[in-house]
Amino acid sequence: MAVGVAGTAAQADEWQDPNDVLQMLLEAQPDSKYLHQSEMNIMMMPDNPALWLLDDGERLFHEERGPNNASLESCDFGKGEGVLEGAYVELPRYFDDVGKVMDFEQRLVHCMKEIQGFTSDDSAVSQRHGSGSDIMRLTTYIAHQSSGYAWNPPLDHPEEQAMRDAGEKLFFRRGGAMDFNCAACHGDSGKQIRASVLPEMRNSQEWTKAVSWPAHRAGQDNVRSQNHRIRGCVWQMRHAGILPDTPVNTALISYWNDAARGEPAILPDLKR
Repeated sequence: MAVGVAGTAAQADEWQDPNDVLQMLLEAQPDSKYLHQSEMNIMMMPDNPALWLLDDGERLFHEERGPNNASLESCDFGKGEGVLEGAYVELPRYFDDVGKVMDFEQRLVHCMKEIQGFTSDDSAVSQRHGSGSDIMRLTTYIAHQSSGYAWNPPLDHPEEQAMRDAGEKLFFRRGGAMDFNCAACHGDSGKQIRASVLPEMRNSQEWTKAVSWPAHRAGQDNVRSQNHRIRGCVWQMRHAGILPDTPVNTALISYWNDAARGEPAILPDLKR
């Protein structure tokens, strides 16, 4: 497994520009075909279209709205009410108020329902994907407050450890009509789907970029989330679909983020 990015370990507890984080990873791994595969995306990173969502996300976070006419400033993502700095990279985690482990999107939806009064049928909650959705605007703004922080999902609570371990089982479990698992694509270096080089999950510097969502998908011209990436991978493997806000979805994210532990997050990222 790769060691930490030179010069970033001491800075991993403070905010860093996502382009600066990417450049440090590129310099640390000059031979990584995955990290260096798209010269165009690397050049576009300072003007990443995902950054255009930040202002809307900030407005939505502080705006009093929903049936309860309340903002999200009292939402606790694990570091205290309204504290966003470094919170995104420490999820999933166990929350005492609900008695279970939640991933980021699950927690955001929980706050939108409990604090603002939205229901599952309201478009603010039901529309999870696309740059025009409230969820993606909020996700991009909140995640951006953790850019450059090291992935550090807590494993102190037994349910946090159990969720991470379940994610590892799911990652390596073969299934579906094609007998695929996640490791079939990400278990070794040099794997490709058509012309796209895939990240190896045991190379933590490749993996931190792989799990750094939200990210603008150049090929889809939309900002996407970790949940959207899971949905895409599951479909490509021809497995049964995974719904958001479910334990199996949270378990995979828990294992993903743990595999990038100690490496700085690129938030938001720009991908092919």
